[in-house]
Parts: sequence; structure tokens; C-alpha cells
Amino acid sequence: MLAPFFHAWERRLASVSKDRVVRPFDWGLDWIPASDQPAGAASVAEWVDEAMRDSQAFFDLPPTADFDFTAASPDLRAGGEAGTLRFPSALVTPHHENNTVVARWFPAAGEPAPGVAGARGGAVAARGRAVVVMSQWNADREGHVGLSKLLARFGVSALRLSLPYHDARMPPELTRADYIVSSNVARTVQVCRQAVLDARRAVAWLAAQGFERIGILGSSLGSCLALLTTAHEPRIRAQALNHVSPWFADVVWRGLSTRHVREGLNGHIDLDRLRALWRPISPIEYLDRIKDRNTLLVYARYDLTFPVDLSERLIREFERRSMPHQTFALPCGHYSTGVAPFKFVDGYVLTTFLRKNL
Repeated sequence: MLAPFFHAWERRLASVSKDRVVRPFDWGLDWIPASDQPAGAASVAEWVDEAMRDSQAFFDLPPTADFDFTAASPDLRAGGEAGTLRFPSALVTPHHENNTVVARWFPAAGEPAPGVAGARGGAVAARGRAVVVMSQWNADREGHVGLSKLLARFGVSALRLSLPYHDARMPPELTRADYIVSSNVARTVQVCRQAVLDARRAVAWLAAQGFERIGILGSSLGSCLALLTTAHEPRIRAQALNHVSPWFADVVWRGLSTRHVREGLNGHIDLDRLRALWRPISPIEYLDRIKDRNTLLVYARYDLTFPVDLSERLIREFERRSMPHQTFALPCGHYSTGVAPFKFVDGYVLTTFLRKNL
């Protein structure tokens, strides 16, 4: 009885954005190393097969000590934000704005100011719990800031990461973060890979500050990227995944929010091939790598963006493999998760899980 109401509400909320652009299909060969294969699907498939033969190498992270932390102004510190961390992305893209990672720091009460001793090899004192926060696709600068403050208030420091091509990392020609999810096949893989490398580098900074109980939280696109990060970052103990799917391609193909992307794909590629080429960024490919991590899987009963059957499929995979996990079904849709009272329920569930498991 509630489904028609929520589905209509979801469509109204989705229609608020008027700047969605149908971009032309592209294999994205300029985003992959040179290949001897003919241009097109064969070149991308060869690159994807190589990535999947050793995903740890694909998501390998070169070390860096080039972290720049700037303390926040007094008014922001009064609101719980201690400052902004910047560091170079491990994957260099053609857009210089996107090559500097920006993260906002919300420490739990009593945490000392960040230092650089750990990043330079010196000893640091052990600290409490910390979480890397990865927001949804097209989140603006304030996306998940309220959630980060909530985590900090309840004793979990939060490092809120800006995804590639979002807010300060967006080049002037964009109004939306189109380059991270698009009808450009290889670019979508590479930019999502960049997000994972950025998150791993954020974890390295937290470890350098003395944090040992490190978790990750991701919503929507961020949940996919968070799981990929956990699969390749051994320092992450627990992950809270907010809106989930086993496959990246299926969400883009079927989701309400990505209809314009699907339109760009139509006539050039089918779902089976797209699913195969987007294996490096699909959570189901890495479940065996996270069997020792505690996981929270949150989904929404009336979701049209992450179709419910996909979320349930991932949950069944966790159950079939006897992997440690908890689930929670929100009584709303995807967009309405960000509306009261559902956003408060969601925040409570995510925060409670991370407090308990870190």
C-alpha cells in the first residue's frame, strides 16, 4: 500500500535536478594504458581482465607524506569542524582541480590536533576511533557533514572525503559529477578507482595520526566505493554501507537517478557486456576479501535508484557465504532517506553500528 506513495515521492525528488546531460557513449580508450588490441571493447576488456587478475595491484597505493592540514576558523571549530586536509590523489587525471583530494576533519571530543609525525615516520600516541566518510553521487560540499558531526558527537572522529569531480574538485565545465559515473566506460572505472585510492590515502593519514580502530562509511555510490576500499585496505576494521548493490552496471542500467546515463549507453552496449567491463568496480567481485570485516548493509524498501532486488541479492550473498554482517531496511526510498524522519533513523543506525564495531 505504501509503495505507490513512496515511488511517486521518489520521482518528484529526483525531478528537482534539471541539469542532467545525456553525454555521448565512449569506450574511454584515452583513460587506459596503450593496448595492441583494436580500438573499442576488446581494448577495454583486455585492461579489465588484467585488473581482475590482481586487483590488489590495480588498487595499489604509493606512499606519500604530502599531507596539508589547515585549521578551521573559530566559527567552524565551534560547530565541530577542526579543519581541512588536502593531499595529492594517487591517480592523476586531465583535470588539475580533481587531482587534489579535499577532506574535512570532525574529531571526537578530546582528540588532539592533527600532527605530521606519523606521516614522517615518527611515533605517535594511540587514539580512539575514526571513520572515513564517503558521500553519495553529486553530493555538494555539505553532504554528510551533519552525519560526520553526529559521529564525532558520539565518540567517532570523522574524515569527510570529497569524491573525485565533486565540489572543490569539479572542473569549470561541469555542474554535476558526470565524470565518475557516465557512458564513458573506462573513465568510469578509472575515476572510481581514483576514489578508492583517495580513501586508502585518507586511511593512511588516520593511521599516521595514531588511529588503529578505523572504519569506513559510504552512501549510494559511496557505499560501493567504501566496500572496494575495505577489500583492498587491511587497516579498515568495519564498514557501514548505506544503499547497496552487487553490481555497478545494474544500478546504472536500471536506476532512477541514472536514466540519462543509460540513454547514453543505449544502442552501444548491452547490460551483460557492461557488467563484465565494470567488474573492477562491482562489490560482488570482492566479497571473499572482506570475510574478516564487520559490515552493515542498509537498504530502502521503496528504492528506485538502487532497486530493492539488487540490495536483497547482495544480502543473500553475505548470508550464503556466512560473512559477518548486519542488515537494516529503511521504510522509505533512496532520495527520501535524506528527509526527516528517515535521515535521523539512518544516522542512528549507522552511528550505532560503527561505535559498536570499532
